[in-house]
Amino acid sequence: MNWMRPLLITFLFCINQLYAQKYVVKETQGAILRMDTTQKKIYLTFTGHEFGEGGTEILNTLKGHHVKASFFLTGDFLRNPAFQKNIRRIIQEGHYLGMHSDKHLLYCDWGKRDSLLVTKDQFEKDIKANLAELIKLGLRPKQAIFFMPPYEWYNASVNNWVQGMGLALVNFTPQTGTNADYTWPALSNYRTSEQLYNRLMQFEKNTQNSLNGAIILIHAGTDPQRTDKFYKKLPQIITELKAKGYSFGKF
Repeated sequence: MNWMRPLLITFLFCINQLYAQKYVVKETQGAILRMDTTQKKIYLTFTGHEFGEGGTEILNTLKGHHVKASFFLTGDFLRNPAFQKNIRRIIQEGHYLGMHSDKHLLYCDWGKRDSLLVTKDQFEKDIKANLAELIKLGLRPKQAIFFMPPYEWYNASVNNWVQGMGLALVNFTPQTGTNADYTWPALSNYRTSEQLYNRLMQFEKNTQNSLNGAIILIHAGTDPQRTDKFYKKLPQIITELKAKGYSFGKF
């Protein structure tokens, strides 16, 4: 596809500018885990694949608090008729809309991270299918440079593939804990919304650099077995963190 070359050029420029900020935090596998830690700015990030029942409530909260955020959505999510109104709102209201893979593939083994479960060809086809859905919505490839992997799980090989396609791999800031909002009571790792909220605030209080530059992940929807929806805590989160002097940014 002809979009690859200009996208790569744009990517290299943007990434050079991004990494010129020495406070962008990466981990050993290569993903960006945190933005500028010298700034009291938080990056609220929402992902969606199968579920999206919280979309309207999330967007209403963001609009009411004058906050911009980032949404990483799969191709399946983007094609779902039930989510079309909110997808249009994401774009119209000025939030970032990026890729989360087309089919929400698991890239590598949970127990042996360096063991790939997909080939490079499978990966690239899946990403192109996801991007094609964004293009249908009127977005240009250079508007979707940042990519959050499905399951938020990947390895260095996947990061190399991502960069080879002119994209930048991002993930949530470790230990913030809100990524566990997908769990439900029957699971051993279940956490209530109150527990997740308290963990986030303890991270803010006790961690070096607090939540400066933190990427906070919340799911746009979860399995019906979880009735305690964490996105309902969003107004409380935004209000408390604004009171602490934080602002909110998007990718």
